[in-house]
Amino acid sequence: MKQTAFKWLVEKLNQCEPMYSGIQSNEQKEYIDILIEQAKEMEEEQIINAFDTGHRNGAWNFLGEEYYEKTFKNETK
Repeated sequence: MKQTAFKWLVEKLNQCEPMYSGIQSNEQKEYIDILIEQAKEMEEEQIINAFDTGHRNGAWNFLGEEYYEKTFKNETK
């Protein structure tokens, strides 16, 4: 499966975990996790919308949500 730029970035940031050792509170860590989740949802919506826009101008047999599922959802996390 393909990997989006955002998922690549999150993977790299997770590999640099010592960089986050300066974050003292669980509240701050939870806030970062919330931001990451929101960004993932935004990226998914953008990919689906872009595909659907292209679909209206092309000859695809499925919609953006199905494209996203087939292309990106089956990645290992």
